Amino acid sequence: MPRFGINPSRGKTLDFEPPRVTVAVLTFVPNLSGYFQHRLDVTKLTLQSILKNTEGAYELLVFDNGSCPELVAYLKELQTQGHIDTLVLSQHNLGKLNALWRIAQLAMGAVIAYTDDDVYHMPGWLPKHLELLDGFPQVGAVTGFYIKQRVNMSSDATLKWAEALEASQPEAVQRGQFIPRKWEEEYMDNSGRSEERYQSEIAGLEDVIVSHKGIKAWVSAHHFQVLLPKKVLLEVLAEMLDDGWSDLMMGRMVEMDDRIDAKGYLRLTTYEQTMRLLGNAIDDEVAALAARDGVETSAAVRDSQPNVQAKGIWRLPKVRGLAERITNWLYQKVHGGGE
Repeated sequence: MPRFGINPSRGKTLDFEPPRVTVAVLTFVPNLSGYFQHRLDVTKLTLQSILKNTEGAYELLVFDNGSCPELVAYLKELQTQGHIDTLVLSQHNLGKLNALWRIAQLAMGAVIAYTDDDVYHMPGWLPKHLELLDGFPQVGAVTGFYIKQRVNMSSDATLKWAEALEASQPEAVQRGQFIPRKWEEEYMDNSGRSEERYQSEIAGLEDVIVSHKGIKAWVSAHHFQVLLPKKVLLEVLAEMLDDGWSDLMMGRMVEMDDRIDAKGYLRLTTYEQTMRLLGNAIDDEVAALAARDGVETSAAVRDSQPNVQAKGIWRLPKVRGLAERITNWLYQKVHGGGE
């Protein structure tokens, strides 16, 4: 078939420049029952908090890992409205590591701000993250909510750097017990940890706060929500996925953290809390936080402040363990996982 005319795009240059930052969200809500009963609302709140509380230019990239029709429809609506720049809808769950590899390859920004789909982004979160990335040397990961346990995980290079800093500027490093109790309670509640388990994980650990060029940060980072240079993520994932694929649905994320640490990159957390881990349901405190920020949420709210006695009972390992076993058994029955 003959060609008529010349493609009008030939010889033209792009009038678009990619933003520095790609905000990337990995979503997965396979159904709306059991563990995932309220996860659609949680995922919506994660995305709405990003749209409401992110300053400056950025690309919003959403990779959906085989979710239910309800979430897929919502994501398509956000893209139609112009809120999502790049949307990938996988018919299958590719696993977290494989999805991250594809996110890293697709991202337009030189910096990727990755998040799981259960993290509330507070006002000013992005400038605070970039402040650490640009203000400290050789930064490989910045996160927005401090987890004390992580000081003992994937933080060797950062602790070594802190020791060198302390030798020349003793006032630039603080060591001790500084984490607010409220942050610990939030982490336990939203990660499903008992007090006993949490205390065993942080036994003997002290918080380390570093100051550089007038900027404070907590030593340590994690992978649930992390801002990092795209080149660092690509480098590490290329090593981990030497044949381009992993058969795991989840896992190897701590290995990713370890590899970033082993390369000598600093891993830091913003001194002010700029994120909230949501878990699999939205509590009344987070709903109030969203209302304060003008972030839309229509979730069924669970009480975050039960009476002290009840809260203490549910943190008992035997009680929580029994409840979790019953929940898992029921979920398997409903979804055909057991006879």
